[in-house]
Amino acid sequence: MWDRLKEDLKAVFHRDPAARNLVEVIFCYPGLHAIWLHRIAHCLWTHDFRFLGRFTSHINRALTGIEIHPGAKIGGRFFIDHGMGVVIGETAEIGDDVLMYQGAVLGGTTLEKKKRHPTIGNCVVIGAGATILGPIEIGDGALIGSGSVVVKPVPPGATVVGVPGRIVERKKPAVEPLVDLEHGKLPDPVAEAVNILVNRIQKLEKKIAKLEEKKT
Repeated sequence: MWDRLKEDLKAVFHRDPAARNLVEVIFCYPGLHAIWLHRIAHCLWTHDFRFLGRFTSHINRALTGIEIHPGAKIGGRFFIDHGMGVVIGETAEIGDDVLMYQGAVLGGTTLEKKKRHPTIGNCVVIGAGATILGPIEIGDGALIGSGSVVVKPVPPGATVVGVPGRIVERKKPAVEPLVDLEHGKLPDPVAEAVNILVNRIQKLEKKIAKLEEKKT
């Protein structure tokens, strides 16, 4: 347990350039507090102290603004940056070295009591306001862009943006934790499609103009 807590602390310094010293991180990082309280809640939950687990989770949400069901399984070095509004469902599973930004949701899509939340691989980055729904898998090293809504599995190393989420780039999955996600540099498939249409229209207009010149 103590080793896991130390890893969580190291993850903050690795992922957040604003982290200046240990005292500040321990007392002023709600994302870290949420993870630590979840570790306690999950331990209670798995040892059949279900009410205490849920109550600890409830306190966690009140203190941090981050809602993590005590049944969720979270790996090492998980970091929630500016975590207000983050929601992680009961059957969600998160691998190691995952970075999640504010407002991200790992939600379910059924009322049946079965696996209904996403499984997140290692070294995944989930952008601000992204929503991942259902018992789908997000492969190692995937990047989920801000505001994306993902309802289909994402292969390792893929970058997903948009509503619904579309794969816009594929690369070799990261073997080390990613530091951040350059949201402003992500491809925009809708804008690209519009640009292609605009270019096509301009070419057609030029051809029409030339034909009209020949007629006159």
